[in-house]
Amino acid sequence: MREELIEKTRWAHETLNEQYGVQDLYERKDPMRELIRTILSHRTTYVNEMTAYRTMMERFGTWEGVRDAPLNELIDAIKTANYPDVKASYIKAVLMAIIQERGEANIDFLHELTTEEAMRWLNRLPGVGPKTATLLLLFEFHKPVLPVDTHVHRVTQRVGLIGPKVSAEKAHTLLLSYLPPAAETLYNFHKHFFWHGQRVCTWYEPKCPACVLQSRCDYFQTGQTAKLSSTPQKATRLS
Repeated sequence: MREELIEKTRWAHETLNEQYGVQDLYERKDPMRELIRTILSHRTTYVNEMTAYRTMMERFGTWEGVRDAPLNELIDAIKTANYPDVKASYIKAVLMAIIQERGEANIDFLHELTTEEAMRWLNRLPGVGPKTATLLLLFEFHKPVLPVDTHVHRVTQRVGLIGPKVSAEKAHTLLLSYLPPAAETLYNFHKHFFWHGQRVCTWYEPKCPACVLQSRCDYFQTGQTAKLSSTPQKATRLS
């Protein structure tokens, strides 16, 4: 069974590579900025995330300024991001922990750590879980990890690469074990499944006729599309 899942996962990955084109894993310059932006991005649109980040930095100027800002003022600065009260508390706690341990708001040292050491260090930070840690380590440090967000989780579950009860947290490790441990491969897997979830395999009314994974998709083959289309729609918040 495991060999079949490995083969299917790699087939799906290669199929989406052809659909979307292989993306270069380019060098980024500011891991600290990306850590805070990733915290801001949870359940928030890109535009609102960027607005919150820009307003925060314009208002407080430096990481030390953000750390020392009154909580209510930081909440107001990032109010375009969903759950600003929660995120503001996490951001202040993260900055306090990093500056206290490292003497400055800088996490470039993660380049020198093994993937396992870097994951353990990031996961000790307040509010930082597998999704934030893997996004940062893959995009900024090119470590061989696999971020699983809402879109990646939904598409891999529907196609049948992971079981219906596998959580997003467990999927990080499970899907990673099916793929070559190469940062560029994992980057493309994440980006392509993310895009596919946004554009084709959407939460309501997935565009199955246009899907290049249709021929081996459990969701489509078992008639789930028909069941979904016959169910009255109601407003929902994506997880």
